[in-house]
Amino acid sequence: MTVIEAKQPDRVSEIPDDRLLQNIKDYTAMIISLLWQRQAIFLASTILTAFFFDPINALLFYGTILICELQDLYLAKRVARLKPDQRNAIHMMVAWILLNTVLSSTAICLYAVSVAFKQESGGHFTPLFFLFAAALFAAMNNHQFVWAMIVRLVMYGISFMVIVVKDIWVEQPDLSSELWLHFFTVVFVMYFLIDCSLVFLGLYRKNLEQLEKLRKEHERTKAAYIAKTQFISTVSHELRTPLTSIKGSLDLINSGALGEVPDKMQNLVDLASKNSARLAALINDLLDIQKMEAGEMAYREETIYVPSLIKDAIASNLGYASAHNVQIAEECCSQCDAHISGDAARLIQVLTNMISNAAKFSFEGGTVTVGCKRTGQTVTIFVRDQGIGIPPGSRDKVFDRFSQIDSSDERHAGGTGLGMNISREIVEHFGGTIDYVSQPGKGAEFFVEFPVVERRKAAVKPRENTHRDMRVRSE
Repeated sequence: MTVIEAKQPDRVSEIPDDRLLQNIKDYTAMIISLLWQRQAIFLASTILTAFFFDPINALLFYGTILICELQDLYLAKRVARLKPDQRNAIHMMVAWILLNTVLSSTAICLYAVSVAFKQESGGHFTPLFFLFAAALFAAMNNHQFVWAMIVRLVMYGISFMVIVVKDIWVEQPDLSSELWLHFFTVVFVMYFLIDCSLVFLGLYRKNLEQLEKLRKEHERTKAAYIAKTQFISTVSHELRTPLTSIKGSLDLINSGALGEVPDKMQNLVDLASKNSARLAALINDLLDIQKMEAGEMAYREETIYVPSLIKDAIASNLGYASAHNVQIAEECCSQCDAHISGDAARLIQVLTNMISNAAKFSFEGGTVTVGCKRTGQTVTIFVRDQGIGIPPGSRDKVFDRFSQIDSSDERHAGGTGLGMNISREIVEHFGGTIDYVSQPGKGAEFFVEFPVVERRKAAVKPRENTHRDMRVRSE
């Protein structure tokens, strides 16, 4: 809907035109969708009346109807191209639609009346039924544009009355005659048709109101989403600048460049370093989520040698595993001498997340196994631990955002609950799948599967320690 930046009266006057355009677009869309149904009805009516009555008039009727149908299709295509700000064009199109409606209705009415006049008084079942079918069709399918529906129903109603009143005028029957029964029946039928048209019109308008409410709610939701995205992006970038300085200072202290750190201070410095790294990971997670939602995540697609990818991922996480008193073992079979397509840095991010989760949820002194296996044209890279495992029915929580399997205050490990969601987005972007199998108390095995690709001119080895400081965690 076009936004009009003008005085309030102009904006108010624009609203009916918007609704009118919606009405005629819905009306012409229905004309196109029911094209062949109408043609079948008109052709059947033409053949039937041509056989029993006048074939010349039947052909003239069908030819006139075809011209009106072609005109309707032409108008429908023009209506589809209209914009809300084309006020003159909208009103001109309304006039053309009403004119064509009058022409087609006139053709149907004249033909029905002409057939009725060729019959004896009281024997007008066929033309009356044709008019009833046409009126019911209009009540059911022309309610989107109320003026077109009114034109058709009025003209069909007049034709009904012409046929039955003509018989009464000619025959001058008693009130007990069947001709009067026909008259009152036609009156009842007209009431029934008007009631049907009002019902369909009410349903259509109710649907329009619901759609308008949904549209407004969508606009509010979209505005809130944009504000949220901008807020997260701004806050994340503003946090990253001072955090980089803090983390750099702590790393400088830990390196001994400023002198030996007293034993009493070492624990505090280590704690500050650990939490600054954790905060940096959280900020990176939020920025990644924001980029994915905005469709701005940058990927570098390349051919990756799977064993090299695994070795670099293990090397990047040895320090983290050691801090949790966990060992990392490599398990790659000879068939894993394969290549996959993806972004090496992002896939190391995925494996880092899987390895860090395995280390955090393993028992002290445990082993995390990182390896791969090949099945046909698919390579599976897995990370297996012997830790606490994952309870049944937790799959949605594992891969949802900001979701943790154990959300209690005494959970085994902390985190944002973003890592596995980000990992799934990355893996699926390159046509892979990510999943896990687990038994509570016996550990878990997370794995990603990718199709094998032919080696290109030179396989790109992942940059070593690309994400040493960018661990993505899913807790």
